[in-house]
Parts: sequence; structure tokens; C-alpha cells
Amino acid sequence: MKNIKDYNLNELKEEFIKLGEKPYRAEQVFTWLYIAQVTSFDDMTNLSLDLREKLKKEYDFHNFKIIKKQESKDGTKKYLFDVLDGNAIETVLMEYHHGKTLCVSSQVGCKMGCKFCASTGINFSRNLTSGEIVEQLLAVQRDENIKINNVVFMGIGEPLDNYENVINAIEIINNQKGINIGARHISISTSGLIPKIYELADSNLQCTLSISLHATNNNKRNSMMPINTKYPIEDLIKACKYYIKKTNRRISFEYALAKENNDNLEDAKELVKLLKGMLCHVNLIPINKIENGIYSKSTNENIMKFRDYLNSKGITATIRRELGSDIDAACGQLRRKNL
Repeated sequence: MKNIKDYNLNELKEEFIKLGEKPYRAEQVFTWLYIAQVTSFDDMTNLSLDLREKLKKEYDFHNFKIIKKQESKDGTKKYLFDVLDGNAIETVLMEYHHGKTLCVSSQVGCKMGCKFCASTGINFSRNLTSGEIVEQLLAVQRDENIKINNVVFMGIGEPLDNYENVINAIEIINNQKGINIGARHISISTSGLIPKIYELADSNLQCTLSISLHATNNNKRNSMMPINTKYPIEDLIKACKYYIKKTNRRISFEYALAKENNDNLEDAKELVKLLKGMLCHVNLIPINKIENGIYSKSTNENIMKFRDYLNSKGITATIRRELGSDIDAACGQLRRKNL
């Protein structure tokens, strides 16, 4: 049965036309799904009984089940969701001064094999559909009775490896007749799938692009991120410059600092050379220890020295606030435990 949440509004109108219904009925259903956030067709009381029965035969809601919910001492909440096919994903709710941010997964498992990420330990099963991506947001809003303000595609999976479903999910999340989260409050993180960065630039989507950089030369990045052997750092930076020129949007470069690996002054100097003149921001991440991981967290002294050097050279850099590490919900720690 088809997932009703897989369709953006225009696609849903086309579905209703196929059913012999007026397109405005699709708008009514869209409102029920994403504003009222009902969980069954029976709740859509301005639709006729005949139409509700017709919809029940064609579509389902694919409402996720919560397998486990954990809360960190800092208030971060991590959900383990049953995606209803024997698989599970993790989703993280974080509280910031600018509102509630949800970190969503885009795939069941990940192909990228980054050495500092716990998702590397999960065999790739499949892409999440648009509706399954959107359902993470709806399920958390239902459970917490809140409104999500920001969405970041930084959970399990490589978002640009599931490009079509991710972009469609963003269209659903962004639609003013539904969830209505502004594109500039949505961030996509990528390990560096260069062809999709160009495609994203040309799409004119006003979301924020985050690049998982983590090293300043090919040797180090190859050892940390196997994707770099296919898409080397000089080509990645070229794609980023195209993105900035095309969109006039600032890129956020994520840089996880690993002790005695990529956290010294020479690395900071190389990073300045690499990013000089670009419209960008560097997000420094104290690397999180993972099971069987080969990297450990840099010292606070080195992290601050690294940040201060970048700022002194005109590269805006901040240290990411660490949230949820006590429940394995921090950057790089998502793994879908207990399944």
C-alpha cells in the first residue's frame, strides 16, 4: 500500500485526479496531515465517507512506532523508530536558543564508511522514502506536543545519496500549506558527493549546505573518509565554490577534531589556505568516541587554539555545543542500537 506522506502537494493533487477527485481535496488532506497532524483518514471529517474509504484502500499513514526513547542530562532526546519493515532508525531532538532542532536520518544504514562515525557499523539496507523522512518530524511533534523549528539532515545515512527523496521531503516540510519550516531553517550535510552538490546548487533550493570536511589534504581525508578517494578534496572545494557563486549562500564546513591526527596548528594553516576567500563558516566538532573507533577527542586546549587561529585569519569558526553524548546522540554516534 502506498504511503500518503510520500507525495508533495502537487503530486498528491495528481493522485487525486487519478482517483476521479477534485485537486482541492488533496489540499484538504495535506492540511490534515501536516497542520492537524491526524493519524488516520477517519479523522478527516470534511471528507465524505466514500472518499475516506477510497483513500483507505489506496494509501496508509506509515505512522512510526517508538521502540525506545532516551533523554540526556542536557535535555536532548533520542528516538529509535520502527520503520515498519523490520528496520529501525534514530532521530534526535535538540534544544537551542533559536528553537527546537530535529536531526533526521535519510537512509537505513550508510555506504560512506567514515571512520569516525558509528553509522559505519550499520550495513546499508535501503533509502528512506520522502514520507519516512517527514514522519520522523511528525512522530516527534506528536510525542512531545511541540513544533519543530529547524531540521538538519545529519542522522544515519548520506542525504545526497538519497537525493530525490530528500529533496521531495524538504519540499513537503517547507510547504506553506503544511509544516511550513523555512528552507533556511533546513540543513543538508554531505560527505562530499560532488555531482549532487552541483545539482543542489542548480536547484535554487535555499537550504543550508554543510560539508563534512574533517581534513585539509587528500592523504588524511582518504584515511578518514573513503569517499575522498572518488571525489578528492580539490574537486570538492571547486564544487563548493560553484555552490556559493550560484546560490550566494554560505557553506558550513564541519571539521571533527581528532587527537594527534588533524588538530594541530599545521592543519589549521592548511585549512585557512583551503578556504581563503570563500563565503563560509567552520563548525569545529570535538570528535566523539565510538565503539571500535580509532580516533579520540582532541584536547580542549588544542580545540580552542585551532578555533582562535582560524578566526585570527578571517575564517569564522565556532565550536559546536556538544549535546546528547551521554546517550550516544551526539555527532557521529547514531547507530540504531537495540535492534
